[in-house]
Amino acid sequence: MFNAYKPGLKFQLTRDYLTNRKNFRFVLKDTVRSYRINRKLTGMIKIYGRKSSSNVQVVMWCIAELGLDYQRLDAGIHYGVVNTASYLAINPNATVPTIIDGDYPPMWESAAINRYLSRTYPHETLWPDSPLQQAIVDQWAEWAKLNFGLNFSVPVFWQVVRTPRNKQNPEALAIALKKLHRQMSIADTQLGNNPFIAGNEFSIADLMFGHLLYRYYDIEIERPHFNNISRYYATLTNRPAYREHVMVSYDELRASD
Repeated sequence: MFNAYKPGLKFQLTRDYLTNRKNFRFVLKDTVRSYRINRKLTGMIKIYGRKSSSNVQVVMWCIAELGLDYQRLDAGIHYGVVNTASYLAINPNATVPTIIDGDYPPMWESAAINRYLSRTYPHETLWPDSPLQQAIVDQWAEWAKLNFGLNFSVPVFWQVVRTPRNKQNPEALAIALKKLHRQMSIADTQLGNNPFIAGNEFSIADLMFGHLLYRYYDIEIERPHFNNISRYYATLTNRPAYREHVMVSYDELRASD
């Protein structure tokens, strides 16, 4: 026997379980279930951030998929909080989200938070067992953040929604959309071979790619028809956690003319 440790969890594994992943997962689920029951006695995950923030949404989606208890506190833009001394003490960037999980140090950066959550509270598929599959999930999660997220959030969404119409730049938007759609064609090809962005199983890579698709399909822009992304997006909209935490209004972000 030896000790296998995940933050907040400590359990004994026999050699039999190492050679039988199915049994291992049953033991792991039972351990996690017991830990969650005990954890309710000491509190829940606290998350700072307004629900209209896409970075908050991706973390809330993860929390909901994991079935964790949480308390969300509005912060950012007109809600304030982020520039107070007490908040800067836990997140010097004055950004959202920030989470506090029990006695652990505060955490910020949504991708890092989701990695922590999916490793600490194991899920059937969010974070796979094997190092190879973990690397593939991480690869697509990083791709989604850097190649889809960065090419959509500011160049497109900010231009269409958060910029007054009389200050919008149609030429810049057209260039941004061309660049974005070039990246999305990579995802469309990947999804033509797999049901999810990193393979056959739903994972944190889908959180990173999928949480912005609601806004992509909701805003008024010209877009090509990506057959595979459209099919994929439809499956995401059938997930209760996605509908509750991602498919929410962003009207408070709209710029007035």
